[in-house]
Amino acid sequence: MHYREALPADASAIIDFQLAMARETEELELDREVLTRGVNAVFADPALGRYYIAEDVDSGRGLVIGSLMITYEWSDWRNGMVWWIQSVYVIPEFRRRGVYAGLYDHVKSMVEQSTVRGIRLYVDKRNTPAQEVYTRLGMNGEHYQVFEWMK
Repeated sequence: MHYREALPADASAIIDFQLAMARETEELELDREVLTRGVNAVFADPALGRYYIAEDVDSGRGLVIGSLMITYEWSDWRNGMVWWIQSVYVIPEFRRRGVYAGLYDHVKSMVEQSTVRGIRLYVDKRNTPAQEVYTRLGMNGEHYQVFEWMK
């Protein structure tokens, strides 16, 4: 597997991943047009976030098999940025093969070599398989609970 920052040419795979993830994890049907504009907005303005992808190089065609997005939060407590991992997806036939762990390690190594103070993510309470993966990678969910209001 190969891990890299996503390019605008990867947008269609990322859009398909997000549609599938919303269905799988929250039984939610996203509006493809709205999602497409949202994904393309990230590529147009890196201040909104950055996508990273995993490619299966053994396929001979660089098949995109997983992705995640990083967004940014300023922490006054830490006097620095915290990266949030969002929109994580790995296609089903590649799950349990270390694809997410590789993406996470790729992002974590960038954080370790920068002034970024840490990594956070949120996960649906019902998504216990994902929570188990995050715990195995050394993350903990003991300190915070996320509350939201969405329009």
